[in-house]
Amino acid sequence: MPEKLPKTMQSAVEELQNSSSQKECLARAYELMTTKYHGNRIKTYALLARVFTRNIFKLWERGGFVHCTNANYVLRILLVKSGFFKNEDIQSKWTLVWYISPHQYLEVTMQNGECINVDVWSAAYGLKLGEYVGGFN
Repeated sequence: MPEKLPKTMQSAVEELQNSSSQKECLARAYELMTTKYHGNRIKTYALLARVFTRNIFKLWERGGFVHCTNANYVLRILLVKSGFFKNEDIQSKWTLVWYISPHQYLEVTMQNGECINVDVWSAAYGLKLGEYVGGFN
């Protein structure tokens, strides 16, 4: 978890801190992420070198296409820094797109024990908060 964040990302965290509940915070973070970033099956392979970016300043600045692992890293930071979630509340999960391409999404555990799947990358394909891509969908 980075100590220092880009100024605009810190502002986003402060907005999330004003949420009235965990669910609202998660929904607002998801909306922010799916507005800023999107997945793309072809670019996943064409821009493979980007998958290794871990610099939060570069990731936050980038916007547009992002690999699933990078989107999840940024989302995890937003959620933990909001104060509504602990790092251990957020689990990385794996599935296969087209049954061959590895894909990461997050499972977020709420205080009441409910687990919510979060797949920022797949929102570009019509999936909603609570869903994740796998198989041929």
